[in-house]
Amino acid sequence: MNTGRVLLINPTITSPRSARFPLSLLSLAAALAPRWSCRIIDGNVDRDFLSTIRHCLAEERFVAVGVSVMGGPQVRPAIEASMTVRAARASTPIIWGGYFPTLHTGAALNAPYVDYAVRGPGEKAFAELLDVLTCGEHGRLESIAGLAFRRQGSLVRTAARRIADGRTDELLPYELLGDPRAYLARTFLGKRTAAHQAAIGCRFRCTFCGVAAMFGGATALPPAQRLERDLTYLKEELGADSIQYFDHNFFDREVDMMPLLEVMATVQLPWWCYARADALLNLSAEAWTLVRRSRLRMAYIGAESPNDAMLKSIRKGTRSDQTLAVAELCRQQGVVPELSFMVAPPVDTEAATEQTFEFIREVKCINRNAEIIIYIYTPLPLASDELQFPRSPEEWAQPRWVDYACHADAPWVSERLRRRIENFVTVLGCRFPTAQDIRLSPWARSALSALACWRYGARRYDSPWELSLLQKLLRPARPQLTGI
Repeated sequence: MNTGRVLLINPTITSPRSARFPLSLLSLAAALAPRWSCRIIDGNVDRDFLSTIRHCLAEERFVAVGVSVMGGPQVRPAIEASMTVRAARASTPIIWGGYFPTLHTGAALNAPYVDYAVRGPGEKAFAELLDVLTCGEHGRLESIAGLAFRRQGSLVRTAARRIADGRTDELLPYELLGDPRAYLARTFLGKRTAAHQAAIGCRFRCTFCGVAAMFGGATALPPAQRLERDLTYLKEELGADSIQYFDHNFFDREVDMMPLLEVMATVQLPWWCYARADALLNLSAEAWTLVRRSRLRMAYIGAESPNDAMLKSIRKGTRSDQTLAVAELCRQQGVVPELSFMVAPPVDTEAATEQTFEFIREVKCINRNAEIIIYIYTPLPLASDELQFPRSPEEWAQPRWVDYACHADAPWVSERLRRRIENFVTVLGCRFPTAQDIRLSPWARSALSALACWRYGARRYDSPWELSLLQKLLRPARPQLTGI
């Protein structure tokens, strides 16, 4: 029986061209049904989503409004969306969920337009909160695991919720998006790439990773039958010809992965995913046969650093030699490794950065097709006692903290080193244009590579003005900013 309506908002975080299914809100809506019916407003597609919110609230009443919030550029639109709701319906509870309120619970609840914060996966906590709100028994709030709120000015955090797959066995309610085919994007994988998440969570606890804080070192894989049904729907009903998996760590234990790989080898939709070097290196020949048949095109692998001591300190669980080995393995298997590195750590900042540059060159010698993503190391608040982090969403929306959240800058990075990093990225990106840029013509790729050849060969990264000029003319893609 339907007991009320819930409005779910995905504030703008990317361009319409880069918009993908808002999977977290679709999963939440599926978990709330049939007791609660949902309306989804996606700011990535609806560029006037604040007006849509106002119109929606004027048109009907909602039990609550849920806002999904990532850190970085989504914080400001989330503030605007919440203030719009508050102005239109002052008494309607506003609930923030996602990575931002999980990592920055106190800051989120320091805002007058946030009533509750859900920490971690929110399907069960959100449903239990709706039950309390509708019956008016606010004394039961403390019994809802994974929730935070303020009572008489004091922050109340309930017990952490044990991580489990809160998704239902039902197909996601794609119809809530209007025309779900509008979310199929043209990428290097195919003409109609769909986003999907098979497993949730990650069993590793890297100190710099929001996934570790969100899921507490747990992971949950779906039954093979569910994955087959989902992929069949995306392929046959929506017309998807490729898949971008948002699983936080796609290759977990091989024994659990094999049934899923068998499904994917049957469906044969080219795909991209997140992976770990050690997991790929440990796959058996039988598993790699299925991976090839399933048409894996690219795997995003967190290499992080060539310094094994640093890898140990951040609990990465891999070694630098495994990064080199996986670059060679992917070359042999016909998979493009997309390797991400964190430069400019707080200790030995410049030396560690230069060491990483040299290591990247070593990777390129092993596998020329390896994609390289470079970020500035920015530890989470839970992993750093040296920084004074923002205490409100407004502070987190300031440009310097948006850059911090996006791993684009850090307080200890000097202007000289920042330019050094930017220049290296420019030279590297021109010398080896990304395969993900489907708009860049072959002649443009050749021009960029040829012009950068001498700089890269001579390690002359400083002031690459000619490359910057050519980039402005050709506008090549930067995967660290746009994704696939």
